[in-house]
Amino acid sequence: MSILEHSWQDALLSSIEVGIVVVDKSFYVHEFNQFMENHSGVLSADIKGKVLFDFFNEIDKNWLENKCQPVFSMNTPVFVIWEQRQYLFEFGTSRPITSSSDHMYQNITILPIPSESGQTERICLLVYDMTDQAMSKERADKLNEQLKVISRIDGLTGLFNRRYWQERFEREFKLTFRNKKPISVLILDIDHFKKVNDTYGHQAGDKVIQSLAMLIRKATRETDISGRYGGEEFVVLLPDTTADTALIVGERIRKAAQRYLVKHDNAEISVTISAGIAQFSSQFTRPLMWLEAADKALYQAKESGRNQVVLAEAHA
Repeated sequence: MSILEHSWQDALLSSIEVGIVVVDKSFYVHEFNQFMENHSGVLSADIKGKVLFDFFNEIDKNWLENKCQPVFSMNTPVFVIWEQRQYLFEFGTSRPITSSSDHMYQNITILPIPSESGQTERICLLVYDMTDQAMSKERADKLNEQLKVISRIDGLTGLFNRRYWQERFEREFKLTFRNKKPISVLILDIDHFKKVNDTYGHQAGDKVIQSLAMLIRKATRETDISGRYGGEEFVVLLPDTTADTALIVGERIRKAAQRYLVKHDNAEISVTISAGIAQFSSQFTRPLMWLEAADKALYQAKESGRNQVVLAEAHA
């Protein structure tokens, strides 16, 4: 190779924005370009002729040897994307000020370098900086997750909205048919809520609804599934709960609501709630039948004078 050809190759290896490392079967380094120098702080002159693993302790030796084995034996390229393994070389990000990552995400391509005999005695590790793409995907994933959460949540109360609560309710209905564990559903709403809106205005009504949602959260477990079903009506699905235990939960919410004063402007607003409860029964062949049983109990609570919790008629 002439001096001119060697100089041209050196210039290319120095200017390319891809890491290039050439190693043999024992992982002695034969080429280490400017990209690798810049990001590792290791000089080409210091690492050439030395074992790669002696300079980069973060590399999983067994993993890399296994990845390179088919490249040597079968002359077959191997590709490793950052979603499989975030990096091979633990480099800092190339944009420490603007990037939210503290390390460089990398795609790795391992290419065979066949000799004149056709045997692969050396391979080339190509290191691509994928940090920008990884961060963009991470931001997109976070945004999608936020949108997913928003799509499930009622904006006023922070509880599940009707659509998502209904999905969870139907899922639990199907599971309960198989596992036969006790589970109850509770429906409640605010007594004379129209009077609150007419007397104090809709902003006050919203505060009352928000306050009841807060009381429901305090009275229920993390495993319970609470939602705003519409207007001033709420639903709570209580897994592993008999009707008698659900009655205790319902009474807890009812008493808390009765004691709680909602402050709006110069007024203190007190409200009561009525609730109906139905424990799951195998006679409920559709989710709606179960929900209607609780709703019928709620109607009975309203008809009997409000501010009370009523159990649905037991089904065998």
